[in-house]
Amino acid sequence: MKHPHNKYNLSAALLLTLGLGTASCTQAGNKGVAYISNQDGGVTVIDLATMETKGAIDIGAKGPRGIGVTADGKWLVTANRDDGNISVIDTATGKVAKHIPIGKNPEFVRVLGDKVYISYEPSSKGGPPPKPGAAPVEDDDDDEPEVPAKISVVDLKQGKVVQEIVGGPETEGIEFSKDGKKLVITNEADNTITVHDIQSGKLLKTIHTSKYGDRPRGIKVSPDGTFYVSTLEYGNKFLVLDKDFNPVRTVNTGKTPYGISFDPEGKHIYVAASKEKTLEVYDAKSFKKVKSVTTGERCWHFTFTPDNANVLLACGRSDEVLVIDRKKLEVTKRIGDKEMPWGIVTYPKSVGSLDKP
Repeated sequence: MKHPHNKYNLSAALLLTLGLGTASCTQAGNKGVAYISNQDGGVTVIDLATMETKGAIDIGAKGPRGIGVTADGKWLVTANRDDGNISVIDTATGKVAKHIPIGKNPEFVRVLGDKVYISYEPSSKGGPPPKPGAAPVEDDDDDEPEVPAKISVVDLKQGKVVQEIVGGPETEGIEFSKDGKKLVITNEADNTITVHDIQSGKLLKTIHTSKYGDRPRGIKVSPDGTFYVSTLEYGNKFLVLDKDFNPVRTVNTGKTPYGISFDPEGKHIYVAASKEKTLEVYDAKSFKKVKSVTTGERCWHFTFTPDNANVLLACGRSDEVLVIDRKKLEVTKRIGDKEMPWGIVTYPKSVGSLDKP
C-alpha cells in the first residue's frame, strides 16, 4: 500500500500557514483547506488558494472513508475501514490525538457539536448488496447471528463511544433534522430510511424505498428544513421527502447516484452520478435538470469551497479531485495525485455531500 504522507510531510508550521485548526485563517486572506480521505492512503490536504496538494496527514490507520471536521476546525475525524476505528486528529499539529474503536466497517462520518456520528456494519461480508433481481450471495456460516448495523456516537470531550443507535442492515448516509432533534439514516441493504430521536436513539419512522428505487445512499435536508432528498443508487433516482418524511416524488438521475447536496442558497440540488460519470445539477423547486458536468471514475462525494466559487469532487477510480467552476459548471482543474479518494470536506466548513456549516 502506498502512503501519500511519505510524499508530503506536513510540518506544524505548514499546517498553521494553511490555516488548519485556526479560526482566523480566512481573516488572514487564506481561502482555507480541503481534507480528502484516500482509501489507499491517508488524508491529503489541498490549499484552496492555489488548488494544489500541499501535504498529507498520517492517520495511523488504513482504509479511511468517512471524514468530518469540527466547527472550530480543531479536530479532524476519519472512519478507518481496515482498522475498525476512527482517527481523531489535532489539525494544529497534524498528529493523531486518539484512535477510538468503533466496530466492523465504519463508513460515514458526521459531526454535530462535540459529537461524532459514525455508521458501521458489523455483519457486512464485504462488497455491495446484490442488484435487484440478482441471486443472493450464499452465507458461508449460516449459524453466525446477524448483528444489526449501527450508528456509534462518540463524545469528543470524553474520547469514547457514549451511545449506539440501531439502524437497518448496512447503514449508510447520515443527516440531522434542521432543529437537530432527529437523526436520519439511509439503510442500503433493506432499502429503508429510518428516522430516530437523536437523544434516545428511539426509532420514530421507517420509510421503505423499494417502490421508488433500491439502495438509498446519500441523504440531505434542505437549508430551510422543509424537505429531504435521498439518492436511490439502484433506482437511478433521488427521492424527495417532505418535512414529516413522507415521500412526495422521485426525480430521475444518471446511473448510480450517491453523493447529494443542496447548494448554499438552497436553489439547486447537486448529485454525483457515479456510473454516469457526471455531476448533475437540478432546480430545487421544479426539480428539472439544469446541467450535467462530465466528471471521472467513481465520483461519490463533493463539497463547495468556503467562498462558494467552486465545487470539489472526489473521484475514487480516477485518483483525482476535480475543481468545478460553480458559475460556468465546467471542470477547470484536475488534482490527480490522490489514492482512491472517498470523501472530502473543507475548513472553514462549507456545504457538501458529507458536511454543512
